[in-house]
Amino acid sequence: MRVLVVGSGGREHALAWKLAQSPLLEELHAAPGNPGIARLAQCHPIRAEDAEGLLGLSRSLEVDLVVVGPELPLVLGLADALRRFGVSVFGPSAAAARIEGSKAFAKEVLAAAGVESAARLPLARSPCVLKADGLAAGKGVFVCRTQEEVEAALRSLAGFGGDVLVEELLEGQEVSLFALCDGRRAAVLAAAQDFKRAYDGDEGPNTGGMGAYAPARGVEADAAAELVAGVHGPVLAELERRGAPFVGLLYAGLMLTSEGPKVLEFNCRFGDPETQAVVPLLESDLLEALAAAARGDLGGAELRHAAGAAVTVVLAADRYPTGVDRGAMIGGLDAAEAAGALAFHAGTALNGERLVTNGGRIVGITGLGDTIGAARTAAYEAVGLVEFRGMRYRSDIAEAAADGAVR
Repeated sequence: MRVLVVGSGGREHALAWKLAQSPLLEELHAAPGNPGIARLAQCHPIRAEDAEGLLGLSRSLEVDLVVVGPELPLVLGLADALRRFGVSVFGPSAAAARIEGSKAFAKEVLAAAGVESAARLPLARSPCVLKADGLAAGKGVFVCRTQEEVEAALRSLAGFGGDVLVEELLEGQEVSLFALCDGRRAAVLAAAQDFKRAYDGDEGPNTGGMGAYAPARGVEADAAAELVAGVHGPVLAELERRGAPFVGLLYAGLMLTSEGPKVLEFNCRFGDPETQAVVPLLESDLLEALAAAARGDLGGAELRHAAGAAVTVVLAADRYPTGVDRGAMIGGLDAAEAAGALAFHAGTALNGERLVTNGGRIVGITGLGDTIGAARTAAYEAVGLVEFRGMRYRSDIAEAAADGAVR
């Protein structure tokens, strides 16, 4: 099969890395890709939001499957544009991608499907959670425990434009749960937990994600399958009833409360950085599964996962999430990989032969091990081998889980 991966971040690098292992793969392409992906695929300088350019590329390459990584092109209708001309796509239509593009729409779908979620509140009073209704690159959610935090969040949300949702503040274990969907059926991937806040101890502003681990403690295979049946299943049925069947990766952000699981949000694509922890544990052929979902034929597919765990630590620019870094030389990735870790490029570029920084989240380092603790040790030992100007990372990714607790 000829495959085109759309996107340029760590999520897309992880997907390309796994797709490259498939015996079904004939050619792997990426648009626009990054230096890490370029070691696995032929990269093409076409932006993920350029539907016309991607359609032309797909047709000229005669690709058999397009795998769309980021949410924005999906919400803008990239999958529709490709399917209109007979290109097979793993990624939802614009109508189905509204599950992420509008949190108000997601709430409406959840209510109709009978799936529990955080209750909407009439006023922005602490404690509460404030959310931008539209896309915000993972940075549009504010957990407010004081009225001062509410006021600061409202000022920040004004910069996003659009409506603001006010929800109850839920307590419990937060879990990211991915399922491959073919419009009606879902195949579950390992549950993960990500770390959104910029600094240790869950302090500081929300980011796109500073790290993740999988499988989430207490949400192993049977529990994850049960959650998908109770959450994703009814949502898939409701979207199909509305004439917007969901084909792609449906990602539920869940809070496991004392009253049961409640949905915090839905996303229409693989999570980042959770993908860098989830995909390395997958033993099944990812390309075979994505192609089956894209043609609406997952059937009774069950995805096999390796025993053990994976921990991903994001190495970010010093000013992230408010700023980026460009042009600083990156060293030590070869040494990190030689030590057994996986290095997934996110914000990197080449300056001649030199690998340099080019973004906010620069690279994700994933360690593998028989236990969460062993995987965490492997990840941080590899992190210690990498360096670039202003490199910053959280030192507590999966710390509680490694100690036998949940966050």
